[in-house]
Amino acid sequence: MSQDQTDGGGSGTAPTGAELPEYAERVLDVADLIPPGRVMTYGDIAEWLGEGGPRQVGRVMALYGSAVPWWRVVRSDGTLLPAHELRALDHYRAEGTPLREASHRAEGHIPRIDMRRARWDGGGQVDAEPDETGSPCGPGDSGATGGSGGPSGPGEKAHT
Repeated sequence: MSQDQTDGGGSGTAPTGAELPEYAERVLDVADLIPPGRVMTYGDIAEWLGEGGPRQVGRVMALYGSAVPWWRVVRSDGTLLPAHELRALDHYRAEGTPLREASHRAEGHIPRIDMRRARWDGGGQVDAEPDETGSPCGPGDSGATGGSGGPSGPGEKAHT
């Protein structure tokens, strides 16, 4: 894991030698799967896992997220994580994550993530657990592989 991943978004880290809670491990495993230049919302990850909700995922990311590419787990409206905007923005630009430029009236002129283009639905992920048919699948995916966050993915749902 790179230095960028370990100095990350979460304010806390897992205590040395301590075992992570099972749910936290599952959340971090999903965050690790998100490809560079793509994002998932807190709600997308909860949906993928079939457990918890956006707040629970956010709590895991706040406590343990520095161990994964935390900048790829985002708010559903595409606004950048408060207090980490500039560090996240550096990652997004380096990875080519689609952004929407901020209006000149917006405070700080910080861009947002272009959720329609950047959102990842897990499609084509061969390491995902297979569904009942034996096909790998992700959130919003019924066993079909391929996909880019399009209409079949969770991008069609509003997560809070």
